[in-house]
Amino acid sequence: MKTGLLLTGVGDKVMRLWSLDSYKCEEEYYIPDTSHLVDFAFDESKIVGLLGTRVGIWRRNGKRSIFPSREGTFSKGLCMRYVDPEAVIGCEDGTARVFDMYSRICSRIIKMHSGPVTCLALSDDQLIVSGSSLGSVSISSLSSDQRVATLRSTDSAGIRTLCFNPSSHLVFAGTTVGYTYCWDLRTMKSLWGTRISSNVVYSLNHLQSDNSTLVVGGIDGVLRVLNQDTGKVLSRCVIDDERPISSSRNMHASIEKKKGLRLSDDAEIDQIPRACRPPITCLAVGMKKVVTAHNSKYIRMWKFNM
Repeated sequence: MKTGLLLTGVGDKVMRLWSLDSYKCEEEYYIPDTSHLVDFAFDESKIVGLLGTRVGIWRRNGKRSIFPSREGTFSKGLCMRYVDPEAVIGCEDGTARVFDMYSRICSRIIKMHSGPVTCLALSDDQLIVSGSSLGSVSISSLSSDQRVATLRSTDSAGIRTLCFNPSSHLVFAGTTVGYTYCWDLRTMKSLWGTRISSNVVYSLNHLQSDNSTLVVGGIDGVLRVLNQDTGKVLSRCVIDDERPISSSRNMHASIEKKKGLRLSDDAEIDQIPRACRPPITCLAVGMKKVVTAHNSKYIRMWKFNM
């Protein structure tokens, strides 16, 4: 999500750019029939997508390029991030492959983990932060290709998602057994670890330059807001699945407005109907709103009164 636009696409053969003001699809970008979209990111001029063992660039002017020219020139990619001019691919063989997006050449291969690289973040000072299915977070330098440090979760469960806050130098990670962790990259030490769920944490994020709150979602479908400094859960939210407050349609989507519910501290998650809390597979954080994707055709935009 950037500047009022939302890009969706994994699990479909089309990436769609939506307006969060009008709920209309502004642009569509098609995936080649032989490819499967794994991960993507975008900016004002282009979309960069990971297509298994290849990388695709869709220009906002309509041009598309895919590289390398041959399939299988690197191990299966599981995640991707980019900072111009470089795209970094986290691979099944535990490496991070660094591609120059303009020359389309793999400039570096950095060994990050002994197991698959499941998630990535890039810092402004040329660091790659990666999570592994084996439960570790590694930090390597893009400039020297050297591993700087390895951070470990106490539960040794797989790292499913992570994000980096450049303003506080904190790294946050979610695991396959419901823990959320925080490390300080200045000291390479753990600050806190909190088990917020008994299930997988799929996605976590924060508003850029915000040092106060962290938003977390996962398989139990509860949207949680955490304190970045302590890991304390500040609020838990689900959707009231009763009759919508209002509904409408445009040529691109069906729009329903529903009430959000804040759960009490003693509320039992398992007693809440699954219709109120479909698994949150991905989320993005904006000013006074959070957008979540689910295992369905619906995208949800949560609006908060701060």
